[in-house]
Amino acid sequence: MAFERKKSIRPSSARILAAVFLLVGIVLGAIDAPEMVSRGLEKVGVPQARSIVEWAGGLLPYRFGLDIRGGTHLVYRADLGGIADSNPADAMQAVRDVIERRVNMYGVAEPLVQVERSGSEWRLIVELAGITDMNAAIRLIGETPFLEFREERPEAEQQAIVEAQKKGQRMAEDAYFVPTALTGSHVKKAEVDFSQNAFTPLIALELTNEGGAIFAELTKRNIGKHLAIYLDGAPISAPVVQEEITGGRAQISGDFTMDSAKEFAGRLNAGALPVPIALIGQQSIGASLGEESLDRSLTAGLYGFLALALFMLVWYRVPGFMAVCALLLYIAIVLVIFKLIPVTLTVAGIAGLIPSIGMAVDANILIFERMKEELRQGKMLEDAIREGFGRAWTSIRDSNVSSLITTAILYWFGVSVVRGFALTLAIGILVSMFSAISVTRTLLLAAHTMGMKNRISLFLSGFARFKS
Repeated sequence: MAFERKKSIRPSSARILAAVFLLVGIVLGAIDAPEMVSRGLEKVGVPQARSIVEWAGGLLPYRFGLDIRGGTHLVYRADLGGIADSNPADAMQAVRDVIERRVNMYGVAEPLVQVERSGSEWRLIVELAGITDMNAAIRLIGETPFLEFREERPEAEQQAIVEAQKKGQRMAEDAYFVPTALTGSHVKKAEVDFSQNAFTPLIALELTNEGGAIFAELTKRNIGKHLAIYLDGAPISAPVVQEEITGGRAQISGDFTMDSAKEFAGRLNAGALPVPIALIGQQSIGASLGEESLDRSLTAGLYGFLALALFMLVWYRVPGFMAVCALLLYIAIVLVIFKLIPVTLTVAGIAGLIPSIGMAVDANILIFERMKEELRQGKMLEDAIREGFGRAWTSIRDSNVSSLITTAILYWFGVSVVRGFALTLAIGILVSMFSAISVTRTLLLAAHTMGMKNRISLFLSGFARFKS
């Protein structure tokens, strides 16, 4: 039904639509490459428009990944010993969310934080594009506090541990505190407050619904006992529970100054780690290496496009020229989409874009070959154009749908590099279908004039003309 509606487009209307495509292509090209367009405007004597173009292009900058922009790659190992009865995958996901929220809070654009498992060991991979100061990056991650609440052991266990400690078998603090289910991941909000008696700073906590329920249960069963608060493995406060505390609110008192209380509250708001992590690997990637990778990728893409354009022009003549114009609009649309989403471009992502250009050309070849068959059967040029697109559509649809299914699988199950490749390839495939079916078709109909009726050879391949 959609194809029948397209058949109503007449050559005169197609020429108007082709002019619209040309104008859109120019605007999108200015957004994609503002520096190049502004230099061109200056050369043709329109320097006044240069600043406008550069301003418009600067509103939507490209986002480049670590392998292009340079930055820091950190590997952390998580200590899951304290949550043996919990789901480690959920705990690691919580760690990932906290780290990502923290680096975003510090203005790091598009951080890559992912969880990996190697046997029984869980790791956290952190990539910070644009941050080349290794020490600053480590401080950025390491300052996230590990907050936990611990309760007293039963008296019999305490006595046994004390006896073992006297023999040098146990640490002294093991006698009084045991980890609970309440950690910093249950903190919804933290702010500085003051003690009513001594007017000293303390931290007022607002817990999540789950955290509030856990805290109420902890205080209920520990009335008259110590409930200790540990920060990064060290005790900072051990108040005695006077009564069950409901409502999801708690206080942390300790040896705080006003500045340290503000800093601690800010770190808790950024997110406390539900499990401790330790840095086991680090790598700094220079921007010069990334620029070299980008230059090589772009050069490969340019050579590939020129080779395709030359083939299409020599072999298909007028249809080939229209296909090249459609491909230029295709590239302009894809690059703008990358800016709008925005897509973080990596070398793998750029590699995913290049095959989609070939798929767009492949769709054009199917269409042109169908057109050639219709012309050989003696049909008029306009009818051959419409029939060629109509008969090639099912093949184009099926091949692209199968490719999209493949990219979906790659994105769903792949790691970061593979997902970047799959995302850019999928976007390219979708836009290439529009380019081949709508743009190329419109341009061919726009080229259909009375003078073309007697020059059918311009719409046949070189081999077909030689054979005739």
